[in-house]
Amino acid sequence: MRWRVLRDLAGATEAEVARERDRVAVDGWGARLLAEQSADGNWGGGVYTPKWTSTTYTLLHLLWLGLPAGHPAALRGCARLWEWQARKRVTEICIVAMFVRVSQAFGHQTDEVAEAVDFLLDQQQDDGGWNCSARGDRAKHSSFHTTIMALEALDAPAAQRGRDFFLDHRLYRSHRTGAVAIKASTRFPAFPEWHFDVLRGLEHFAGTSAPGDERLADAIDVVRSARRRDGRWPRHQPYPGPQWFTLEPPGPSRWTTMRALRVLNWWDS
Repeated sequence: MRWRVLRDLAGATEAEVARERDRVAVDGWGARLLAEQSADGNWGGGVYTPKWTSTTYTLLHLLWLGLPAGHPAALRGCARLWEWQARKRVTEICIVAMFVRVSQAFGHQTDEVAEAVDFLLDQQQDDGGWNCSARGDRAKHSSFHTTIMALEALDAPAAQRGRDFFLDHRLYRSHRTGAVAIKASTRFPAFPEWHFDVLRGLEHFAGTSAPGDERLADAIDVVRSARRRDGRWPRHQPYPGPQWFTLEPPGPSRWTTMRALRVLNWWDS
């Protein structure tokens, strides 16, 4: 976490950030996750399940923690994803998007990854978002969950259409009624897994370095209002399912506080 604080909040130099980021593999949460990898390159005894200790989700956790690209353990894990995909021929957009995202982040660049990117682009819905089921009725309303995962995996003009989908929904509301579309989206577990939430959505927009759009102001207020009196944000319970370890005890969350401050700094600048 320290490297992200240095980069996003403290204005440290690239060399300082890189030096601290290298520690993810040898110290703290990242090192603990790496130590759980099996000899076959998987985690948790499976590629996609169990949630949240399988290879897919452990790689996502390592990505969020900032494990640098090219780490041998991550590359072995990515290879297991695509070997499994070659057998299963999974077409669920959410799963394919996660595979693409971690592979690109860790430097596992293959023809299979490139083909999966083309598949994601082909599956974009008319409203700019994505649904987890492939093809289907293109007039169907897109999924917030799947759209955020596709956006995190893509760097293409299609991504802007996906961002427009969220802007049309003020990030987290029904475009018809204005009601909160997903009740749980206003809580921020440290690892969102496959779920959309307001903080995850805002992090994506902040990562584009684009100016803040006023249609996100309501979502920003959700993040501000979650702040405790002591200036920190609370720890929210992780999604039900096995975890390798408890990231933080109940109470204020250093991890969520860091994420929220990054988003607010982007917005306020």
